[in-house]
Amino acid sequence: MPAIISEKFRIFNAKQFLESLSEGSGDADTNRSRMYFFVGRPQGWKAYLEIYGVSATNFSVGESVYVGASLGAATFSGVVAEVYPNSLLLTGIGPTVGATPAAGSTLTGNTSTATAKTGVYRYATEDVPTAPIDNQEEKYEIYDDLIALKRITSSYARHVVRRYNWDLSANPKFDMWRPDYSSQKLSATGESSMATAKYAVMNDQYEVFVCLFNGTNPSNLSGQNATYPPRTVPVSGEGTYSSGIYTEPSGTYIWKYMYTIPTDDVIKFLSTDFMPIVLNGTVQSGAVAGAISVALLKDAGSGLPTSSTLYAAIQGDGTGGKVQITTNGGGQITAVSINAAGSGYTYGNVILKNGYLYTNAGLSSLATVGGSARGEIEIIIPPQGGHGADPVLEMNSKRVMTNIRLTYAEGSGDFPVDNDFRRIGIIQDPLQFGSSSFLTADNASGVYSVKLTSVSGNFVADEIITQSNSGLISKGRVVSWTLDTGSTTAGVLKYYQSPNEHTDNGVVRAFVSTAANPITGATSGRTGTVDTAYNATALGVTFASGLASPEIANNSGEVIYVENRRLITRAADQIEDIKLVIEF
Repeated sequence: MPAIISEKFRIFNAKQFLESLSEGSGDADTNRSRMYFFVGRPQGWKAYLEIYGVSATNFSVGESVYVGASLGAATFSGVVAEVYPNSLLLTGIGPTVGATPAAGSTLTGNTSTATAKTGVYRYATEDVPTAPIDNQEEKYEIYDDLIALKRITSSYARHVVRRYNWDLSANPKFDMWRPDYSSQKLSATGESSMATAKYAVMNDQYEVFVCLFNGTNPSNLSGQNATYPPRTVPVSGEGTYSSGIYTEPSGTYIWKYMYTIPTDDVIKFLSTDFMPIVLNGTVQSGAVAGAISVALLKDAGSGLPTSSTLYAAIQGDGTGGKVQITTNGGGQITAVSINAAGSGYTYGNVILKNGYLYTNAGLSSLATVGGSARGEIEIIIPPQGGHGADPVLEMNSKRVMTNIRLTYAEGSGDFPVDNDFRRIGIIQDPLQFGSSSFLTADNASGVYSVKLTSVSGNFVADEIITQSNSGLISKGRVVSWTLDTGSTTAGVLKYYQSPNEHTDNGVVRAFVSTAANPITGATSGRTGTVDTAYNATALGVTFASGLASPEIANNSGEVIYVENRRLITRAADQIEDIKLVIEF
């Protein structure tokens, strides 16, 4: 059965996303969505290969592994960067970067002679991050190495549309707004729908206009090139502006003023490719539903009263609409314009017959029209509510941009400045750690923390840390190490734990609050003792007996957007502005 998901449905979803940020009576109201921007993945991107059925001898870091008769004749090969119980991280993929081991192939270590069967394989490097996968397992992995979150409020998000600057070399011609583009009726720039047509422009004053008419006529059905930029205060000789309409001197282009982007929105939401939609109350309240702005001459015809200025009422379901028609000495139409916009039209026609054409705008003096008179004028029906009533709908905004600014150690230290991140995204309605209540804080930590004393030197970012306790081993990966003010031996170590990396006999074991079992860094060789008497708040989290949990409940809420990126490095004196564009 033929069917479509309409662009209006996508626009509706974009509107619902923004509305959900402020709906309801408060944060506990289920009508409100609590959206959080997150950063994660401090560790580097390497090719990931799941393995099973490992031989008694395991693989070793630095050796080459391969699928095939030998390393030299391998159909797939790589160099082991890290070894985990059920997977390997690889670099130097060969014989080409596109090589992929078939599931169930035998993998052999060139040095260790270890063997295993290959499972899921995902290629990645620091320059080529892996593409996200939309499944439950991937969601859990996102939470495992999530670093921190920041609340998205309505002030951090806007509807956006494609940005077109006034630049006649790049954009010489614009489409006109009309309701009937399709694959059979293309726009002036060759587009089949308003969703992709080029009809909105931003001038050098950050004023945004929509093109109502682009010079289309019977001899030029694809429209004409523009000449002067639309402005609310036109340069002398470059056109006129009245009642929200800018008209070029020749009348070739007619533009509707929509809004001016304020400075704050320019900084936050204007990008190379997108511009924000700003609601202008004056423009919206001034819109008239079904008011006609453009009448399009499709056929000049013949046999009409010669060298005349004629008027005709727009016939349809609206009222008050009139067109003005100019003819030449041959009885052909040379120009048509709107004399009165009227209101309430969802369809309209102009009848070029005797009894329908007048010689005066008051439509009281009928013109004499011969029986052979012909011609065609098309009435362009405006968007619902009239031009300017709903700029989101009129400009087909099915995208939302969020702008998140990370300022230094945001959230009193929730966002560390001594590591980088490679994953960003949005989580809807996460819960507080250890609770069934929604997370509502402006910022939240996604990692574990431990207060250490008796540390000589510094732990390093991304190293593996371990703690032995009664024969069991706790493992984690360092996200941040911050010394206490004025101290060289005490500080806060932040880390994450993942079942892909940190299992001991199949279990991820929590670090414990005991001074008898130090925590050791595998790369730095540093050790530290848990400060079991520490019960305070530091770097955005609250400690109990020297340990602090994440502020977000693991796997709670829904990941509705995720993007894997090349590394973004943070620094103590650095601010990041991160713009996410979500297309519905």
